[in-house]
Amino acid sequence: MEKSLFEQMGGKYERQGDYLLPCLTVPAEEELHIGIWGQRHRRYLRQHRRITYYNLLTACKLNRYLADIDKQAEEMFSRLVRQMAEREGVTEELKAQDQMTWVRRINNIRNRAMETVNEELIYR
Repeated sequence: MEKSLFEQMGGKYERQGDYLLPCLTVPAEEELHIGIWGQRHRRYLRQHRRITYYNLLTACKLNRYLADIDKQAEEMFSRLVRQMAEREGVTEELKAQDQMTWVRRINNIRNRAMETVNEELIYR
């Protein structure tokens, strides 16, 4: 019996009852830490950009891509919070003088920075 193209390329079959099933394995993708930003982007891709999600998944590039997005988003968020706090005068002196005002203002800044990161990086 002539070998199939799969066997000619080095593939092997495994007998399962009366059937021969190909022994397929997916190459191991390196484990990378994916934070909250990367997880949000993964959820967005899976729900709204399925083709991109499955292309990255089958090419074993999804984890690297999500880790990169997570890193970019975290850096952007930190930079935006720092810049907005400086521009609006939210300093350690304010924190020492009036903690509740500082908390209110810094939370407002963090929320605006989060919206910016989500709009420009995560949900695109």
